[in-house]
Amino acid sequence: MAGRLYVVATPIGNLEDLSPRAARVLREVAVVLAEDTRRSRILMDHVGARARLVSAHRHNEARRVAEALDRLAAGEDLALVTDAGTPVVSDPGSRLVEAAADAGFEVVPVPGPSAALAALSASGMAGDRFAFLGFPPRSGRARRDVLERCAQHPDTVILFEAPGRLVALLDDLAASCGSERGAAVGRELTKLHEEVVRGTLAEVAAYYRGNAPRGEVVVVLEGAPPTDRDGDLSERVAVPLADALLDRGVAPSAVAREVARRAGLSRNRAYEIAQARALERSKEG
Repeated sequence: MAGRLYVVATPIGNLEDLSPRAARVLREVAVVLAEDTRRSRILMDHVGARARLVSAHRHNEARRVAEALDRLAAGEDLALVTDAGTPVVSDPGSRLVEAAADAGFEVVPVPGPSAALAALSASGMAGDRFAFLGFPPRSGRARRDVLERCAQHPDTVILFEAPGRLVALLDDLAASCGSERGAAVGRELTKLHEEVVRGTLAEVAAYYRGNAPRGEVVVVLEGAPPTDRDGDLSERVAVPLADALLDRGVAPSAVAREVARRAGLSRNRAYEIAQARALERSKEG
């Protein structure tokens, strides 16, 4: 019987986030293919896994694919892990997964922690639709293209960035999207010094200019406000939109965020409208 390839999500910081299923898989497979065997050994020891650890990173992935396919053909179950989070998602592993699937082997996802989703969940922004763009290019036309996509994308956008380049990215986003566009930065999520900083792009950039970031960073960017044939939607739709949201029991602060996003207003003006409509309702009630 052919072996199976398990794609195992690992904690992004807190080891308690490893699922019982993931721990069991790591204990049962014959080999664990790891981006960094030294870091993965800590996790393996934590769950009492004794599988053989084999390095599988960007520089040797092509060679490891052939070895892994041979092991799968021999009936061995394998697990693919990255340093933190889910393999393939801005991490190595896509070649191996594609090759295993193309060769007819079963590829089994073992879901778990995700820095992108953790940051989105704590950002306070819409999560019903979002775009994950990974690490932006450092310079040139490729970077400008990504910034333009961020400026025009109607849904929430999630980006990864190195801490030393965070302020530059926030400044570039402010230049492309407008300094009033909402943003949140999740840093060191699930770890001891976890923080989530929310505000406009200008506000978040100013914060990190005064507080040099360290550790893993995720940027969550508010989607672009919609437009119509007359240009930006304005206050003519903001009031009925605020009323509809308040009628559904949405808190004024959340109403303001949604009005700003959907009506193309500044967050301050949207907050004024939301507060005014909420006050009007309290007087009527």
